[in-house]
Formats: sequence, C-alpha cells, structure tokens
Amino acid sequence: MSRIGKNPVAVPNGVEVKLDGQDLTVKGKNGVLSMTYVDVIEAVYEDNQIVVRPRDDSREGRIMWGMQRTLTQNLVTGVSEGFTVELEINGVGYRAAVQGREVVLQLGYSHEIRHPIPDGVEVKCEKPTSIKISGADKQLVGQCAAEIRAYRPPEPFKGKGVKYAHETIFRKEGKKK
Repeated sequence: MSRIGKNPVAVPNGVEVKLDGQDLTVKGKNGVLSMTYVDVIEAVYEDNQIVVRPRDDSREGRIMWGMQRTLTQNLVTGVSEGFTVELEINGVGYRAAVQGREVVLQLGYSHEIRHPIPDGVEVKCEKPTSIKISGADKQLVGQCAAEIRAYRPPEPFKGKGVKYAHETIFRKEGKKK
C-alpha cells in the first residue's frame, strides 16, 4: 500500500476541478493546468477531495499510484499558491537581469548568455545576484531553474557560479605548498 497514494488530495476554495474519464483539469487564480492519468490509475472527485487509486492490484498500478497522486497535488497547489525557486549568483562580475522575455546572464564568459523565459513562468531579479523563478507548473519552474543553473554550476574551490538559494556547496581546500 502506497503511503503517499492513500492520502486524498484536498481541493481548497476557489479551485475548480473537472474530471472527465482519465483527464483532470484544474482551474484556479494562477491559471489552468491539466493532466491525463495512466490507464492503471483511476481518480474520483468527491467532497472537495480527489482520491487516486489503482484500478486493480497489478504491479504497474501500485508503482504509478504514488506518483500520479503527487502530480495531482502539484496541479492543485500550482493553481492555488504557485511554486517558486530562488537562485543565487556568486562571483566577481557575475550578474543577471531580465530584459523582456529573456534572462540576460553574465557569468564570466566572453559573452553574455540570453536564456528565453518559457510561457507560464515569471522571472524576477530584485538584485543582480539573485533570480526568483515562479509559476503554476512545478515541472516548468524547476526545469527553467535547472537550465539557468547549468550555464555555470557552482564550483567547490571558491563557490563561484549559480546555485539554488537553499543549496550548500561543499568547499575543497586548494593546492598546498
């Protein structure tokens, strides 16, 4: 029995849920998100709760149960509250700015890097050394943050690069004389 899957997903006030067969559509203040359940999973919407369970006792049904429930929770949370990822930039001369629908990064290369902002994602740079990525779709927000971080991942000697705000960089000692 899945410890995650057996818990129902609570639907807060102000969120509309439409369940049509295997298709789930969730509408809230942050937009509309939808997903399709795999065939071995069924979902039921009742009493402001979405209950996700396997159709039968097959191995694949038990495997997918917890993941499909978590994806459902992410949809509901995304349209009601949204998701945010914060990035920090460390390094002399390293900075970021938002210009139109692009993030312009200067990360120590001979050129600036222009990263396009996908639809459904909002990027803010309050300071030149911090980037705040937010949106309703958790996967899209995380993917955008990972792509920006990949341009210059933090290195272990000086800690220079782009890192998540909550991330800890394990530092190494330099060369010895």
